[in-house]
Amino acid sequence: MINIYQVAYKNLLRKKTRSSLTILGIALSAWVLVSLFGFNNGYEQSLNRDIDNLGYQLLVTAKGCPYEAATLMLKGGTGLRYLKEDLITEIAKNPEVEKITPMLMHVVLDPNKGESGGLTAFLGIDATTYPSMKSFLKFQAGGWFKPDARNEVVMGYEAAELEQREVGDLYLIPEKKLELKVVGILKRTGTQDDGTIFIPIKTIQQVFGKTGQVTGLGIKVSQNADIARFEDKMYNLPDVQVVSLVQVKQTILSLVGTAKVMVLSIAIIAVVIALLGVINTVLMSVFERYQEIGILKSMGAMPFDIFQMVWTETLILCAIGSLVGIGLAMILAQVSDLLIRRIIPYAPAGVLVQVDPPLILFTILVMIVIGLLSGIYPAWRAANIRPLEAIRSEGE
Repeated sequence: MINIYQVAYKNLLRKKTRSSLTILGIALSAWVLVSLFGFNNGYEQSLNRDIDNLGYQLLVTAKGCPYEAATLMLKGGTGLRYLKEDLITEIAKNPEVEKITPMLMHVVLDPNKGESGGLTAFLGIDATTYPSMKSFLKFQAGGWFKPDARNEVVMGYEAAELEQREVGDLYLIPEKKLELKVVGILKRTGTQDDGTIFIPIKTIQQVFGKTGQVTGLGIKVSQNADIARFEDKMYNLPDVQVVSLVQVKQTILSLVGTAKVMVLSIAIIAVVIALLGVINTVLMSVFERYQEIGILKSMGAMPFDIFQMVWTETLILCAIGSLVGIGLAMILAQVSDLLIRRIIPYAPAGVLVQVDPPLILFTILVMIVIGLLSGIYPAWRAANIRPLEAIRSEGE
């Protein structure tokens, strides 16, 4: 009895170069598929994680805040716009609000940092609400200051390194005769929090003469709340600007989605090319073995046996190619990650190309379907070869 799989495998080994090139084409198609969908999964998850790590979906600031970055650089923080702290009570009355936390940013010019001085960023926070909003922040040493603390400070990882401070040390606010005790140093996060110095909001209001004022309100909206409707309520408040992190995320995802459609079209083209390559390889193999197939049929091989043999060849090619392509995608995932970060400079933190078992299984299934489809026509041609015509052509 003929072993269909063994015969199909040996047939592919007859033309090793052609079979290898076909497998390479399939592998490249599988690599494109894995990298594309891996990027889709990884980027979206990283973006969602970054947004969720902010702890709030809406940031309420005073109008004019888009220009504050330039103001901070030119005037050392003297041009910041402020909101009344009483606004917290008014906003908290809305049923959509789950949590709200006030923040007061202040940047000062520190003459001790280099010849021309440097900027030190302080963020006044409420120890009862801010830590729960920023639950992703972990400590290298110590912890948050107590809710009633006034002369304590928590330093970001880079801020602590720059100031060379450890838990228990004292920190003197530049140009202010106030010493604060370092009670916590955060682990590195890769965000702006690394260079921030956190101070109780009441302390920073008193030290810098901003009693009753804040620069921003972070709002966490209830899970089932209509964020768009709540935003409209916020826009009705006088002199208030609302930054929706949900809208920011949706805008970014829509842009990524547009690019993804373009890349997907390229992936489809790659898959079609791979399919045509498989058809061409197997069909040429059938034509080259025209007489051989005729002899097999004259010896008793049924058309279905021939069909199954040729179809198996295409499945072997696609199976090997898909495994090679998946292996390439996994090996080159970090390279793809670096390339994407060069193209998208503000890409979120985390793994951008995520290759997981469901994606591997999906790719294998796609390539098997390609094998099944691409093998139909060559297998049909081989199964319909007439033994007498094939044997006569051999004699001729």
